[in-house]
Amino acid sequence: MTFDRGRALVIAIANYDEVSSLPEAVLNDARDVASVLQACVFCGFPAANVQLLLDSDATLANVRLALANLSSLAEVDDTVVIYFSGHGARLPYGIAETSALIPVDCTLKDLQGTALVEAEFSAALAAIKAKRLFVLIDACHAGGAGVLKGQVENHVQLGFDEKSLQRLAAGTGRVIIASSRSSETSLVLAGSRNSVFTTRLLEALKGKARTTGDGLIRVFEVFNYVAEQVRSTVPGRQHPIFKASDLEDNFPVALDRGGTKAVAGVSPSEQSGSWREMEQIMADLYPAGPTDQEIWARAGGDVSRLKLTGTGRANWFAALRTLKLGGGGQVDRGSLLDAALDDYPQYPELRALRSKS
Repeated sequence: MTFDRGRALVIAIANYDEVSSLPEAVLNDARDVASVLQACVFCGFPAANVQLLLDSDATLANVRLALANLSSLAEVDDTVVIYFSGHGARLPYGIAETSALIPVDCTLKDLQGTALVEAEFSAALAAIKAKRLFVLIDACHAGGAGVLKGQVENHVQLGFDEKSLQRLAAGTGRVIIASSRSSETSLVLAGSRNSVFTTRLLEALKGKARTTGDGLIRVFEVFNYVAEQVRSTVPGRQHPIFKASDLEDNFPVALDRGGTKAVAGVSPSEQSGSWREMEQIMADLYPAGPTDQEIWARAGGDVSRLKLTGTGRANWFAALRTLKLGGGGQVDRGSLLDAALDDYPQYPELRALRSKS
């Protein structure tokens, strides 16, 4: 199984040209996030849909190009994940302040011109058509004891301002999660392969987050697990934060396969067969497709989120494929079958299929 509509851009910089280095864990974080997203036994993103930029590849030009590619390739029903680990900075901007992500080739003499400043990053996110945009930023720094993310020269104010995070979150279906408050440090514990934040993020994506058991992991489930586990790992020292301004639903960000388990505890062959059976039944009962008798809308779905361009049967195939990936509005397998049973309460195959759900 694959999360066909998933796309990801994963960026990490530890070895900067003009800025002090960060621990190797920063690069491990990005490698491991990309790997788990692509793994068919975990998140199921198509390998070709996950781009990884590390160190020398993470120039400002390449980051801009990668964001532009997401804008051109991602469609409305896609889920886009963007992960950044590296330095962040707070820069003067007129009488106010703005934040920026620091690419590998940023120069200290021209931070405004060589960093990915908040306004440009926000515009790039707004250009991505996907209505499910999940951005994870691990770019906060503070000096202190222990093994911490590194230090930029003293005249640069480090971290990523929470007001900037809130502005980045503006827009429908856009969620921003930061690894810590701007006054805190994203911690890397001695001897650990990954930062505290990404250790817990990886665990969530591998199946430890508390989900509904429908084979998908959703944005709130990721944050709830990560925030709780980070706080318990380093009490009082690091608090991940969540920003969203116009979030219509708790959208799925990946498959929830947990290493080897099939979705909802059903073997892949059994599950595939039940979906094919459902496609056959729905096409027989509603031959015009999901708009027939307003069945999709009555089940809580949003027809505008479907691509209905073929025959009724072809449209059912496309709609149920979208449904399997958590799309199509506030509709799920059960609500669709219940709506059909309202119309055909004595239809034996429909009743049998509902009993399996």
